[in-house]
Order: sequence, then structure tokens, then C-alpha cells
Amino acid sequence: MTDTAPIITSGLDHFFGSGEARKQAIWDVNLEIAPGKLTVLMGPSGSGKTTLLTLMGCLRDVKDGSVRLLGTELNGAPEKQLVALRRKLGFIFQAHNLHESLTATQNVMMGLQVHGRGDPVKQLAAAHHILGLVGLADRRDYLPGNLSGGQKQRVAIARALVSNPKIVFADEPTAALDKVSGHNVVEMLKALGVQRNTTTVMVTHDNRILEMADRIITLEEGRVVKDVVQPTKPLQLVELTKS
Repeated sequence: MTDTAPIITSGLDHFFGSGEARKQAIWDVNLEIAPGKLTVLMGPSGSGKTTLLTLMGCLRDVKDGSVRLLGTELNGAPEKQLVALRRKLGFIFQAHNLHESLTATQNVMMGLQVHGRGDPVKQLAAAHHILGLVGLADRRDYLPGNLSGGQKQRVAIARALVSNPKIVFADEPTAALDKVSGHNVVEMLKALGVQRNTTTVMVTHDNRILEMADRIITLEEGRVVKDVVQPTKPLQLVELTKS
């Protein structure tokens, strides 16, 4: 185990409920996530994938065991410290959670404004750049109500990536995307790993993108049952489609 790993879990357990209804959801998870790599969490519904993701991403309190995120122990960390950590992270969820009254550009700019990064001109340029990368240059002034489900998801992905986060936590990010768009979004996440050493942890049921993962961790009933590191493949980033 090395302190240079961006995420380290040790003896991690997690429970839901209390008393007779108390149920263990995560059992003794010990992982070290390598920097700059795409790590995929797989497993059947209810296996604990999303719970583990949210524990790693300080979206859920760590109470039993240890999670060290970017060198900070999450178990017992004060809320102020957790807020500061979250500002270094990017989050992509299956529900896009866009503000319906804001354009695609304005939604993406919020990913910078929550970090307090102030120059509006630079924020606008960054938002337009990342929307171009996800294939939405011609939709940047559209409201979410005028975008397809896949386009909304790509806006959410752009919002998560615009601040150049150190770690991206993604829960089913390709579920609303067609095969080509999903593949290209994952390629972009891998490119961030190569170019900026961004670490991505992704929950997915999408077998189409498994070959692109650097590591596949399989959970069943809250336990890690398989952990496979895959050979690195050449990166062939293509321009994202606009469909």
C-alpha cells in the first residue's frame, strides 16, 4: 500500500438501518486505486457498487473502516474538510440533474462557479471548449428541455469535467448514450488520465466499454470477489458525435 494512491480503502464496512433492520452492505473492502487509471466497479444490482462509489467520493459518511481520499482520512473528517475535498472531484450520475432554466453553457459554467473560479470570460471559454469535446458545440445555447436524453447526459459530463478534477466518480455515465457516444465519452475520460493524471472510478453495467477499463473490480453482496488489471491499450481519441 502506498500513500501516493489517490484512493485507499482499508477494512471498509458499511451498514444501512438500525436495530433488527440493520443490514451490512459493504464487507471488509481493501482497495488501492492507481492514479490516472480507469477503474470499473461491476456486479449485479444490489451488490454494493454505488454504495462503495459514494463512500470513496465522500458523498456518504465513512463510519466503519478507512477511506483515504487524496491523502485525507474520511472516517471522522469534519464537514468543512469534506466540502473542500469534494471541490477537487468530478461527479457524473445517470440522472443528469441539470437546471432546466439554464442553457447548456450556463449549466457547465456552474461546474466552475462552485469552485470559486472567478473570471467569467475564462469560464465561458472553458464551458464552450468542453461542450465542443462532447459534441455539443451547436447545442451550447439550448435549454435542457430542448435537448435529447443523451445530450443532457453529455452536458452533465461536461459540467463534471470542466474544472479538471483530480478524480472523477461516475455512476452509469453511458446509460443514456448510444454506443458511439458512450465509447467516446469513456475515451475522453481515459485521455484525461493520460494527459492530466485524472483518476476515474466508474460503476457500469455496460459491457461495451469493459475492454477500455484499466481495472475491473467485481462485487457481489458487498464483497470484492474479483479484481482484474487489464493490459493498457493504445488510446485512439476521436471527435465526439453530435447526434
